[in-house]
Amino acid sequence: MEQADIGAIRALLASKPRPVGWPARRQRLDEVGSVWPVAADVTLTAVDINGIPGEWSAVPGSDRSRVLLFFHGGGYCSGSIISHRRMASEAGRAGGVRTLAISYRLAPENPFPAALEDAVTAWHFLRRQGIAAKHIAIGGDSAGGGLSLAVALKLRDVKEELPACLWLVSPWTDLTMSGSTLITKEAVDPLIHKSYLCELADAYLGSAVDRKDPRVSPLFAKLTGMPPLLIQVGSAETLLDDAVRLAAAAGEADVSVRLEIWPHMIHAWHLWNARLESGRQALSSAGSFVRSHL
Repeated sequence: MEQADIGAIRALLASKPRPVGWPARRQRLDEVGSVWPVAADVTLTAVDINGIPGEWSAVPGSDRSRVLLFFHGGGYCSGSIISHRRMASEAGRAGGVRTLAISYRLAPENPFPAALEDAVTAWHFLRRQGIAAKHIAIGGDSAGGGLSLAVALKLRDVKEELPACLWLVSPWTDLTMSGSTLITKEAVDPLIHKSYLCELADAYLGSAVDRKDPRVSPLFAKLTGMPPLLIQVGSAETLLDDAVRLAAAAGEADVSVRLEIWPHMIHAWHLWNARLESGRQALSSAGSFVRSHL
């Protein structure tokens, strides 16, 4: 059943191949990410965060004093609140918390450090709302996973309080593209390929930014002092090595880290949790992790 379910998602993705041009790519990600709408009991509330579009999601019984701050994936060039609405809202349900998702500025129109600046602004927005740092988890998928870790590193470096924990799904942590699975998983990953990642990195960074800068490639950061990490990645994705190497680096830095490698799963499979049992199970595991730290 598991492989049959993921086969249906593969078929969905194959039916909507990635187009040329950023507007069309953004529309495509919104479409494939929102095939299944949010559950009927989810309440959505738009919020303006110093000019950054945001959206609260909550279900009956959500603890309003505890928050998951969620950053969507899309290679810093695509993705939105719409594309990740189902994933973000169900993650909040699993954790028993409200979720705040934001649509940070996208490249190439807004290259680095725009996304990081917006993500840090969202953190400070929550703190100004009176939410204690120990009651906030930060999470995201793909580029949003790398961004989540980059925010925590920024907070540590300026000696601010850190979030209680980080939840990283299929995180893109190495923009030098040195991971071995970019080659060994090329044939089985239906979404992410090295040539595409190089295009995204060029759009996000241009030629002036060092690809090993820990603000864009947190794999190369000093991870000492980071909060507990949950890293979830599929066995059938090219970014598997980004996750595995990050877990090893965190462990070497005495950071509490849990790495989950989900058999047969593809990049950010949580997106299709309405259809995919392994997506629901992964969200349940993430929810338990968040609850244990908040």
